[in-house]
Amino acid sequence: MSTPQNKVAIVTASSSGIGQASAIMLAEQGFDIGITWRSDEKGAQETAKQVRERGKKAEIERLDLGDPEEGGKSLQALIARLGRIDVLVNNAGANFKSDFLDTSFEEWRKVFSVDVDGAFVCGQIAARHMVTQGEGGRIINITSVHEHTPLPGSISYTAAKHALGGLTKSMALSLIKHNILVNAVAPGAIATAMNQMTNDDARTVFIPEIPAGRPGDTREIASMVAWLCSQWSSYTTGQSFVIDGGFTLANPQFFMQKSD
Repeated sequence: MSTPQNKVAIVTASSSGIGQASAIMLAEQGFDIGITWRSDEKGAQETAKQVRERGKKAEIERLDLGDPEEGGKSLQALIARLGRIDVLVNNAGANFKSDFLDTSFEEWRKVFSVDVDGAFVCGQIAARHMVTQGEGGRIINITSVHEHTPLPGSISYTAAKHALGGLTKSMALSLIKHNILVNAVAPGAIATAMNQMTNDDARTVFIPEIPAGRPGDTREIASMVAWLCSQWSSYTTGQSFVIDGGFTLANPQFFMQKSD
């Protein structure tokens, strides 16, 4: 995918972590950036600052996928301000930690609202714009290693990430005729604020259950997002790229659960 001056990438939940790293790396790749936030406006402003320091345009919009249809309206407003959309990174996500017998339907629906319904609504809006523009595009859904293997004690999260993986494949088949490529990136344990870590911890924290022995750096995820938006990924669609330091090879979560 070439990146002329007016190519636009929108990254949801790009006020910190993987979303912020992806927005910055895409700016370095030549995209103007749409930044969304739900609760961290300061973080969104910092992302915008770093994008602008790289010579690219940045626009910010609050987007809350707790109500996916309202969130979709926010995305529409952001696209209108930027003038177009060529890349959507569905990075926003939610999780409630509870086991099957303890999960309320309300908790279940809140996770699915953000992780699945939100990705569907935003993906459809973005794809319709891309079809109208007639130049193809890329949609990248940030899932999780738990798209592929369960996370004990997080029934709704595991189910939602599996569903998002299925949605990715269905979108890919539906949109390939429009030259819109859809893929998933499935991170393992990453050094983010959600995990009480920063990128520095990716080189200093030891996690023996992961074969690589450490958490991932957010830029190790963002670099895959950037590649999926490049011209060299033009033969790639409907795939899920696991970046987890070998976690799914060892699959230690049941041992970890029994040890708690």
